[in-house]
Amino acid sequence: MSDNELGLFLRTRREAVSPADVGLPAGSRRRTPGLRRSELATLAGVSVEYVTRLEQGRDRRPSPSVLSALADALRLPPGERIHLHRLTKAADGGFSCMGAAPPLRDVRPTVRALLDRLEPAPAVLVNRVGELLAWTRAYERLTGPCGLLDDTPPNLARFVLTDDRARAAYPDWERVADEQVAFLKHGPFRADPHIAALADELTVTAGTVFTDRVERLPGLPRPSGVLRMTHPQAGELRLAYETLDLPADDDQRLLVHLPADAATSAALDALAGRRPGALRAVSTA
Repeated sequence: MSDNELGLFLRTRREAVSPADVGLPAGSRRRTPGLRRSELATLAGVSVEYVTRLEQGRDRRPSPSVLSALADALRLPPGERIHLHRLTKAADGGFSCMGAAPPLRDVRPTVRALLDRLEPAPAVLVNRVGELLAWTRAYERLTGPCGLLDDTPPNLARFVLTDDRARAAYPDWERVADEQVAFLKHGPFRADPHIAALADELTVTAGTVFTDRVERLPGLPRPSGVLRMTHPQAGELRLAYETLDLPADDDQRLLVHLPADAATSAALDALAGRRPGALRAVSTA
């Protein structure tokens, strides 16, 4: 597997920017999506040879001024600029923010109390290797019948990428699988021995389902969006989700789901035996 995460990120971001986005003519004979390397080089004020070296991993330490110029040329939002900066720091190696500390599996009392107060919303606490540590009763009603909670401890990445039941549970399984790999790659990835061990396992158990995504996806999971699920009793559901990161010492995140339409709201209420309207749909516009 490639370790050229900086080059992968720059290429995927370049291919995501259309010429029109940066005031360039689209032309009629473009063979590549997005910007050409020469166009990015011109916009950033660097040579096309240097852009090539960065994308191919032959140079992994651009200066702050070049990094800023590339970020401006690619129209990166703040989250992606932070990610770009982190990738250049990771190229030095030898240091991981988490060190060799194992993934935290303890749940602080205030976090557990917060989960209690999130009822009746489906919510779950996840650590950096995808283990589910605690969840609301609503989350258990939502995901338990799909098989997600069968293992001890349950692991979201392992379930999505290796369990056939996940493909039935998620109509947009390809996108869900992309997100799980992106979450694993969002941190130090293989520089973290615990994530590396999970990656080695998934390389064997999931095969190309995992390794192909590692090669082509940057570590940029979507922190919010709409997730479609097919529930054995409730049918198809549309859930708006938000990812809430806890402090760095916890290295955990809360995933909170809310109904994205009235039909899902009614279905979740029916699963819980509540009166209709107890969990209102939220606008995703």
